[in-house]
Amino acid sequence: MTETAATLQNDIFLRVAKGESTDRPPIWLMRQAGRVLPQYRALRAQFAGFREFLFHPAAAAEATIQPIDELGVDAAIIFSDILVVPEAMGLPYDMVEKRGPLFPKTIQTAQDIADLISGEAAADNMEYVYEALRITKRELNGRVPLIGFAGAPWTIFAYMVEGQGSKTFAKAKQFLYREPALSHLLLERITDTTIAYLKRKIANGADLIQLFDSWAGILSPAQYREFATHYIRKICDAITEVPVTVFSKGAWFALEDIAALNCQVIGLDWNITPQEARARVGDRPVLQGNLDPCFLYADHATIRAGALQMVQEFGPKHIVNLGHGLYPDLDLESVRVFVDTIKAYRY
Repeated sequence: MTETAATLQNDIFLRVAKGESTDRPPIWLMRQAGRVLPQYRALRAQFAGFREFLFHPAAAAEATIQPIDELGVDAAIIFSDILVVPEAMGLPYDMVEKRGPLFPKTIQTAQDIADLISGEAAADNMEYVYEALRITKRELNGRVPLIGFAGAPWTIFAYMVEGQGSKTFAKAKQFLYREPALSHLLLERITDTTIAYLKRKIANGADLIQLFDSWAGILSPAQYREFATHYIRKICDAITEVPVTVFSKGAWFALEDIAALNCQVIGLDWNITPQEARARVGDRPVLQGNLDPCFLYADHATIRAGALQMVQEFGPKHIVNLGHGLYPDLDLESVRVFVDTIKAYRY
């Protein structure tokens, strides 16, 4: 089971996520376990492909811990992929170099949905993720909390119907318009699987859960409310053991709806100011974000100034992060300057 904040050597991330006061904001970075680290690139080179890496729990645990050793961030996030869920449901995918995920088979009919595995049965198919969590928890030995994550149902749906990444996800959106009943059926099955999966993650060491709705911003407000927020709410209501963060990229229009969910933290991309976000969500939720990752291409003095300006504008109830993940060609020293600036800051 997860450790309580009291047993952690560094519990600042969890304390802020739970709404407690601290002398500085915690910091972790999306995609902190990745190609910005030379030791990650060396580890990745030992495997023929990304998926082989993913299915090796000890390697996934090592990748998870590398940014804790290298950067001293305040939380680890398990090295995994959101698309393990559709694969566990019976829809395998390939990770094509320089192109991204590709599903040989997609969801097109009611029979395709009926053929899927879901719920606890699908969660049974992800033991390699739970083993990575157990190894990571043991190797971290209480240094920092461990984040477990999943893709939000709409984002998983988008890949299962589209079959690959897309700028528009036109096939997936077409399915919403033409087959709303089947869309809800598929989203229900994804949601049931995600809940079962996340509860297993918590049982195996996750101290906080983050939902990534990576393609939230391509839906209209009405579509997002019907086909996305509704299912995120079900997950948030089901996960009561640990805090939950909802990160809906591009869904600035849905902030009020997200604030009404049973989540403790709202992740923000860089397309909204701290002041506007706080005015729209109220005082309760903790906000996470939201520096533009490209800001880290700037010189070190500019990075320090921008980091300080951001935390001052957010004030308390803030977890520092980027508005999206680290880009692989960022300079590691620039990332370190950002992290160190935040860790030296005091309210």
